[in-house]
Amino acid sequence: MSSDSSIPTPSSTNTATGASRPRAESLRQAARIFRYLRPYRVRFASAWVALLIASSLGLAFPYLTGSLLDASTGRSVPLPFGGITLSLNQIALLLVGTLGVQAFFSFFSSYGFNRCGESALADLRRETFGRILGLPMSFFAHRRVGELSSRLSADLTVIQETFTFTIPQFLRQAVLLTGGIGLIVATSWRLGGVMISTFPVLLLAAILMGRRIRGLSRSAQDHLGEGGTVVEESLHGIVNVKAFGNERFELSRYASHLSDYLGVVLRTARLRASLVSFIIFGVFGSIVLVFWYGARLMQAGQLSFGELTRFILYTTFVGGSVASFAEVFSQVQKTLGATERVRELLDETPEVPVLQPAPPGPVPRFRGDVEFADVVFRYPARPDVAALRGITLHARAGERIALVGPSGAGKSTLVSLLLRLYEPTSGNLRLDGRPADTIPLHEVRGNMAIVPQEVLLFGGTVEENIRYGKPDATREEVIAAARLAACHEFIERFPEGYQTRVGDRGVKLSGGQRQRIAIARALLKNPSILILDEATSSLDSESEHLIQQALSVLLAGRTAFVIAHRLSTIRQVDRIYVIEDGAVTESGTHDELLARDGGTYRRLAALQFDAAAV
Repeated sequence: MSSDSSIPTPSSTNTATGASRPRAESLRQAARIFRYLRPYRVRFASAWVALLIASSLGLAFPYLTGSLLDASTGRSVPLPFGGITLSLNQIALLLVGTLGVQAFFSFFSSYGFNRCGESALADLRRETFGRILGLPMSFFAHRRVGELSSRLSADLTVIQETFTFTIPQFLRQAVLLTGGIGLIVATSWRLGGVMISTFPVLLLAAILMGRRIRGLSRSAQDHLGEGGTVVEESLHGIVNVKAFGNERFELSRYASHLSDYLGVVLRTARLRASLVSFIIFGVFGSIVLVFWYGARLMQAGQLSFGELTRFILYTTFVGGSVASFAEVFSQVQKTLGATERVRELLDETPEVPVLQPAPPGPVPRFRGDVEFADVVFRYPARPDVAALRGITLHARAGERIALVGPSGAGKSTLVSLLLRLYEPTSGNLRLDGRPADTIPLHEVRGNMAIVPQEVLLFGGTVEENIRYGKPDATREEVIAAARLAACHEFIERFPEGYQTRVGDRGVKLSGGQRQRIAIARALLKNPSILILDEATSSLDSESEHLIQQALSVLLAGRTAFVIAHRLSTIRQVDRIYVIEDGAVTESGTHDELLARDGGTYRRLAALQFDAAAV
């Protein structure tokens, strides 16, 4: 389905709205992504407790190291609790034991956060893909496959890093920062005041640059998605690419998007590098300032060597935490950009509740009565052009209806409305006398099957592709459908039979073989209403004869809509509707339409049949 080029692309509109959205609202919306951690909150809390213990024990390292140095000078070193004085060897053993316990809890913390993050991300991937599958066709008219694939891969990978790395890193550094500052002030309030005075400048730089990084990160993801779209389209249409000799053209398209992506990424890298460099300079500059001031306090006898060492280590911890916060803040900005794109999908209203359990019990079977009453339809992407103009036709249960007309007349559009891929702009569609829009979609589509003109097979086995029409079918039912579709014989000639893999989009099979498998898939579903969109167009004469024989038996008792350009395939249908420019211009049986002088059907028949046949 082509889309109107005047419609703004998602990336352009999204960028504009993303730039104008208030920061608080953006953060609130982004927080919705983290609701996927709720099912794992007990394990997450356990990981948080393990991290708290490990980080707290990490804060004991500078204190014990300073105590070890003081003990080496013969100074008595009491513990901060209980008033117990330890020897040099006892402090060393306590230090080693502390490191061992810290390593133990660090393992469980890291594993717990990763397990929670990966599990939450799997849920998010499943829900995002399910939401995409459940969206109406009007949504896909405005989106490209590569863009949607990028959201499922690149954007969710950014969110994955947040779940598995950024959140634990933020919590760990928060403990080290707050605990370190508290212990620094407890060790020497003079030195603590000197060091803390440098923090506002560092944090302000992180916030200002981080906002800019966020916008650039979103732009980079957009360019990457556009490049992915080129790859997706080129590989899906590789036959056309090679047939027209456009390999270099496609490469230049991809290279153009890649160049745009690289330019944005390098600008982001420059900003991040500048931020990191500034943070490093600020952190180590403050440490040098603290060393100088601490050395003066030692000279004045107001600070011991062990206390200075303890303070230096705490300062290093705090400085490292501040530097890590800059990186964490930068990652958060990237995540905000990625979550905006993912949220846009999750906020779309689906037509099919794919994420909910299927309704219990079998799908109620239709009689097969279909009525279009003065149906007008305009594609959402082309609201100024009427694809159907007042279509009225009635197919009684069990009738075979043929739709004939030039390409672009509206035949496939009519079938799309029958499948409720779209809803009529005006007029009514009734199924078994009921308004179609009042019938649940799973009932409508559960009673229909289609064999399209362009057959798409999935990359699995032949049996899996036939079974797609009825996933719970037995092997005997699969083989029976294949026999009726005249494809059992050629399948059996394959070395692996029904387990033969058809390749991506069925590339290992001929066009006729793909179409016969698609017919078998539709027949296996045993629908009340069968749609054949040029279903025999790729078959040779012998196979077409076999298919027509099978269809003449199988179509008995069910309603069939046959879209046909080859009029020889519709001689025996109950009624033929000729559609031109979105309207029905003629209707009748094959013989009735041939008898009309000057009729469109008679003219088309004259072009295809010889004089004797006419």
